[in-house]
Amino acid sequence: MTDSEIQSVKLRFGIIGNSQQLNNAIRVAMQVAPTDMTVLISGESGSGKESFSKIIHSLSPRKHGSFIAINCGAIPEGTIDSELFGHEKGAFTGAQETRKGYFEVTNGGTIFLDEIGEMPLGTQARLLRVLENGEFIKVGSSKVQKTDVRVVGATNVNLLEAVQRGKFREDLYYRLNTVPIYVPPLRERGGDIHLLFRKFATDFAERYRVKPLVLAPEAVEILNRFRWPGNIRQLKNIVERISVLEMDRQISGEKLAHYLPETSSSTLPTLFRGKDGSDDNFSEREILYKILFDMRSDVTELKKLVHQLLKGGEINQELIEEHQELFDNIGKELPIAPPQEEPKPYLLARPASTTSAPTSMGASSERTQFEEAKYEELSLDEEEESLSLEKKEKEMIIKALRKNNNKRKYAAQDLGISERTLYRKIKQYEIDE
Repeated sequence: MTDSEIQSVKLRFGIIGNSQQLNNAIRVAMQVAPTDMTVLISGESGSGKESFSKIIHSLSPRKHGSFIAINCGAIPEGTIDSELFGHEKGAFTGAQETRKGYFEVTNGGTIFLDEIGEMPLGTQARLLRVLENGEFIKVGSSKVQKTDVRVVGATNVNLLEAVQRGKFREDLYYRLNTVPIYVPPLRERGGDIHLLFRKFATDFAERYRVKPLVLAPEAVEILNRFRWPGNIRQLKNIVERISVLEMDRQISGEKLAHYLPETSSSTLPTLFRGKDGSDDNFSEREILYKILFDMRSDVTELKKLVHQLLKGGEINQELIEEHQELFDNIGKELPIAPPQEEPKPYLLARPASTTSAPTSMGASSERTQFEEAKYEELSLDEEEESLSLEKKEKEMIIKALRKNNNKRKYAAQDLGISERTLYRKIKQYEIDE
């Protein structure tokens, strides 16, 4: 597909943007459209998946047939079989007459099944039969009927994880995923965000008979930096709100930030759970491991640092600056214990100088040797005890990087650490990105 053909499709279906990922998705949709292959469109909610189903239908030999879009998550579980496959009179309470389902009505056309991951397991078995044999049975009937329908599915969840949890049929997943199309979220489309803002601002200016909004340079930067969890739908709603409420059509960064919701109101660890109650990102145990490791790691590094300072006999300013983040958090994250009246022997470090005159019977040198041996023994014990936590932290860092496509900024946010700390940990554990 040439660039001019892709641009033509964008104009026809009102798609705004020039990002590489978006163009690749459109190219795949155009290539698969002339076939009868089943397509699975994946992407976050509000990213515009339905537009791709319309591209596939309109460029296919079925373009003169019916096209129907169905939100599987919006149909109650008790009636979805009747909606899709129809029912006979008296099949259930309230079935006063025979009804044709979508697969019968759309024969020769295309059905777009949005949020297909929300489909009940029983309905999934019926759908699998349609995809493999083109057959279905109405609710309350024993007669097998034929249909010739192309199915385009869409999901905003990870269906492979749903398969592992037993929420989605594995055979149906592979039957649907003949041709996968990934629609990128808005935050991964770079300059497309500003283009969409200007398009929506122009549309709403015409609708409400006002001048279009114009963003200041700092406002454009804030616009591109925001994560847009609601994607295009969220951006459109915010542009409409600003168009109606703001009298001044010049939008500064401060004014735009007033309309953007706070993505996080707390820095405390939070458990994220899916719709079925399962953990979405990290399990509760993994989060506890992370908290414990962060505490242990900071304490261990501080002990090593103090040991180096005491062995050197003087405070090295460069060494402190290198580990400044450890000193910044002293007194904030860990409680400071009150000083003990008599320090324990194993907490004493070697004196800076051992040239002083020995006391009777060599008591001072014996005590110094005991303290040194005890300190080294403590250091070895600490290293052995931290191995399991270090292994767990490495696994969590790898998991966070994979989840965020190796984007350190977002991986650090998921882990609850700074990007600088994450970079240091990646180097420490020699993690390949």
